[in-house]
Amino acid sequence: MNTHDVSVRETALALLRSGMPNAEVARRLCVPAGTVGWWRHEDRRRRGEPFARPMDCPICTTVPFDHCAYAYLLGLYLGDGHIVSKYKQHHLSISCNASQPGLIDAAEGAMRQVMPGPSTGRRLRKGCVEVKSYTRHWTCMFPQHGPGKKHERSIVLEDWQQAIVDAHPWEFVRGLIHSDGCRTTNWTNRVVGGERKRYEYPRYMFANKSDDIRKLLTDTLTRLGVQWTILARDGAPFNVSIARKESVALMDLHVGPKH
Repeated sequence: MNTHDVSVRETALALLRSGMPNAEVARRLCVPAGTVGWWRHEDRRRRGEPFARPMDCPICTTVPFDHCAYAYLLGLYLGDGHIVSKYKQHHLSISCNASQPGLIDAAEGAMRQVMPGPSTGRRLRKGCVEVKSYTRHWTCMFPQHGPGKKHERSIVLEDWQQAIVDAHPWEFVRGLIHSDGCRTTNWTNRVVGGERKRYEYPRYMFANKSDDIRKLLTDTLTRLGVQWTILARDGAPFNVSIARKESVALMDLHVGPKH
């Protein structure tokens, strides 16, 4: 549901039609730049207004983008991603485990599919590889960007983002699991015929401090028919656990382990 008042949107559109840049409108009205860009895009589309495409940003222009790849990339960003947006430094960064080349390739591939214009690169750091894409317009694609850590601020999807997640829920879940999640083997002891035996079973885990991000995952899992539970760490909710046999089978079919 759109959290912005209709009057705010109409004020923004009036300023945009007067020639004011997206960023200035966003600053004046305290609205995410991505939201302002989307309003502008929808306004121009409804009015049939032709305009030049000075960049490859899907939000600032009518350039179509791969919604399936975006759903996956959104999951990666909410888990292990961040955006640097300051003077002469503008890029999206996704941190990947250096021992998982498949994940590294998938992250870079998703960036290129969503916005093929910007250059991409990889930076090897201790234990991980940063996959980067260089353009200031990633803040348009991810209006959740802001100062501070994600778990210390509200994380709410815009209407257009939620529509993409609703259309490609498994890709969104896969991105979240491939960032802050894993597929593990759990074990327990059971007494069978009077004898205590070790019993092993697979499960998926997702660990994130943000209540909002965990809820985005669990709401999506519920819609997909995947059963989940919340496990606490140090007395606070932290892990999403998926251990029921049928649910693990669904996750294996659509998500799979990182590699």
